Amino acid sequence: QVQLVESGGGSVQAGGSLRLSCAASGFSLSRKWIAWFRQAPQAPEKEREGVAALHTGAGTTSYADSVKGRFTISRDNAKNTVYLQINSLKPEDTAPYYCAAKDGGVMFDALSPEEYDYWGQGTQVTVSS
Repeated sequence: QVQLVESGGGSVQAGGSLRLSCAASGFSLSRKWIAWFRQAPQAPEKEREGVAALHTGAGTTSYADSVKGRFTISRDNAKNTVYLQINSLKPEDTAPYYCAAKDGGVMFDALSPEEYDYWGQGTQVTVSS
């Protein structure tokens, strides 16, 4: 059974940092597309915003314009884990953050939630001003 488990969320003040983790079991993250999404309050599930994506084999990354320079996605293949380092946090970054994995196939839009097959349950990030 495939499981993606996020951790590392919390409450921080603006300007602070967090590192989110996404640990996979029952599924190898090697040579896969993995992404982080967030969901604004009251937004439907299908409107999750892709913030960062990574192909764990090629090392290719993609970032939303709103987070470029502040968010960094990385992986530890030995631990089957992907990370999202978030710096210079802003109140508008407040959201639950989800990791997702694509189980093979051609990638057309790495920041689109429709591309991904497996999802974690999310970890909450709250930023106060």
